[in-house]
Amino acid sequence: MFARVTPYQLKSGEREAALATLEKMKADIMKLPGLKQFINVLGEDGSGYVISLVESQEISDSNAEQVRALWGRMGPHLAAMPTPQGGEVVADWT
Repeated sequence: MFARVTPYQLKSGEREAALATLEKMKADIMKLPGLKQFINVLGEDGSGYVISLVESQEISDSNAEQVRALWGRMGPHLAAMPTPQGGEVVADWT
């Protein structure tokens, strides 16, 4: 399994609008090929992380264009376009 971790920063005052946009995007996010789990963590200061668990890095990489388009929909709320990072999941404990 592969995890894509993307830090991001919202513009000041955009929290509620960003969350409304995110909710509208849910179906499109959840239908990404190979997606096992999607987590969005948002701090009080507007900084956040998106953590996506995907079947493999190859599948995650092949989703790159779709993911860029999804981030584009969030663009009006973002301080800057985020840069994704990722790695192999070596522990997934629940």
